Amino acid sequence: MSTATMYLNGLSPKFYMALTATSSLISGLILVFEWYYFKKNGSSFIEQVSLNHISPLIGVESDPNSSSQNSVPECKVWKNPLSLFRGAEYQRLCEETGKEALTYYDMNLSAQDHQTLFICDDDIGKPEYEIMQRAWRERNPDTRKNLAHEALEKNAECVPALILLAEEQSRSVVEVEDLFKQALKYADVAYKKSQQALEMGHNVDGLHKRNTNLLIYIKRRLGMCARKLGKLKEAAKVFRDLMKEFPMMSVFNIHENLIEVLLELQSYADVQAVLAKYDDISLPKSATICYTAALLKARAVSERLQEQQLPPGAPNKRNLSAAELGAIDAIHRAVEFNPHVPKYLLETKALILPPEHILKRGDSEAIAYAYFHLRHWKRVDGALELLQSSWEGTFRLIPYPLEKGHLFYPYPQCTEAADRELLPSFHELSVYPKRELPFFLLFTAGLCTFMAVLTFLVHQYPESTALVAKMAIQWISLPFSYLLDKLEALLPSNLLQQLTKI
Repeated sequence: MSTATMYLNGLSPKFYMALTATSSLISGLILVFEWYYFKKNGSSFIEQVSLNHISPLIGVESDPNSSSQNSVPECKVWKNPLSLFRGAEYQRLCEETGKEALTYYDMNLSAQDHQTLFICDDDIGKPEYEIMQRAWRERNPDTRKNLAHEALEKNAECVPALILLAEEQSRSVVEVEDLFKQALKYADVAYKKSQQALEMGHNVDGLHKRNTNLLIYIKRRLGMCARKLGKLKEAAKVFRDLMKEFPMMSVFNIHENLIEVLLELQSYADVQAVLAKYDDISLPKSATICYTAALLKARAVSERLQEQQLPPGAPNKRNLSAAELGAIDAIHRAVEFNPHVPKYLLETKALILPPEHILKRGDSEAIAYAYFHLRHWKRVDGALELLQSSWEGTFRLIPYPLEKGHLFYPYPQCTEAADRELLPSFHELSVYPKRELPFFLLFTAGLCTFMAVLTFLVHQYPESTALVAKMAIQWISLPFSYLLDKLEALLPSNLLQQLTKI
């Protein structure tokens, strides 16, 4: 102990200066890396390394639920019913800004959807359909277009090839509509042929299912073209006919296309009729269903509530009628289902182009909904004001959203990881509920701050700081020196020699 004291007394202030400066630099680098990793992945790097690598080495089993919390497959991803056209819309944004609106994960899901919908076992041996199988799996867009042209050279009536060119090569919605109309003629003929063969008892179930998928897809996209070109009544008729002709195809969520068109037509009674059919407890909900129901109720009472000038976040319910309370409850219900939407509707968070796939109750669904429905909320006087004054009150009803919900199941924990895969990197992801900063991030921040302050003190007051450091080390070493003295008093002085002999 005396030797250590002599060594510490011999250290110069320059040593302490170098030591504290180096420690401050290293802790600062660790803090920057931890913060970057937390912003990108939502967790602590040190914590992940401890759970996944160090714990198994020391025999501690980590919770399997916590290790799989960030895995994407836990959440079901849905096709965006109002997805844009790649060539006419997404690609134009990329050319103007240099930013890719779609992620590889999102485009890969679309490729899987196309292979599932547009390919069947009866295509074996048909060169044009085998070429299209390669086209759907191809990552390079130019190669996909070239393969589609090659398939059309083999068969000018190859419907999947026309679909690919309409989606990715056409530079305007008018061109998209022309190609889809051409594809519709061939798809309608193929559908009727397979339907007749099926009625005659031939085993063409796979072929007829594929032709049905092609027909529904083309008609739906034609309806979306009509909507974008301002032919609203024609678009509404297309979506109504699809819902009547194929009532079992609810997985395509065509009713959401119809709701958006009817809102643009301001046919609120028709919208209410659609909601009465699809806003059912037995059917899966969506942001479109919940927020449209809230919009209709807000439309009926927003003028009176606007006159009352309710303070944000705390509406006075004492003087409200049953209809006004119902409107506020509808907003609370919608916010509980997807709490990310109000930020986009109130324009406190920037919108981007919606992805081709969405995660229900996630940020991707909120972007897709707000992108198409923000105009409808603005058209209803007082609706956004009512939303602004009441939406935050939802969180008082669900203080622990990950454990227990009010009207819906608890908020899923996997949405953040899935949305990070679906949305481009330049978008700042909306996270709910707000994550608390990890312990290791706070620890490294405190360590970095402490070492920076210590470095400053050593630089400004070297003699005093060195004296204080020596005194602190001596105080810390007092208990250890006391224990050593007690051990020396209890144990014989020649203990080591006796152990050596043994």
